[in-house]
Amino acid sequence: MTKALQQSLKPVLRVHFSGQERLGRGKMELLEHIRETGSISAAGRAMDMSYRRAWLLISELNHMFREPVVESQRGGQKGGGAVLTPFGEELLQRFRSMEGAVRAAIAGDLEWLEANRSDGEAIAAQSTKP
Repeated sequence: MTKALQQSLKPVLRVHFSGQERLGRGKMELLEHIRETGSISAAGRAMDMSYRRAWLLISELNHMFREPVVESQRGGQKGGGAVLTPFGEELLQRFRSMEGAVRAAIAGDLEWLEANRSDGEAIAAQSTKP
């Protein structure tokens, strides 16, 4: 798949669990920001998300699995922090691997879609009237 095609057509992987639980790119991006910043608050800011929303998403992730995804410490004199657990690291790696597998599996179909995509101009319907 070409770089231009990767930028123009983006398949999105979302895993729906029983009930209302979902695992998708937003939560994975939040985990990546936590890994980079060591902070739920900073990760939320990087995504234009409130701390409360980021914290709720992390809480949801931690309750979706048998093991915690993120461990955090409350702020204080030494400050708080958050880290991905080994399970959280593996979850992130496996999700990104699944995304790559999906892209590879449908690369030909994406190329076909791109080749047949309109340039934005409406195509006039052909009349079959005699």
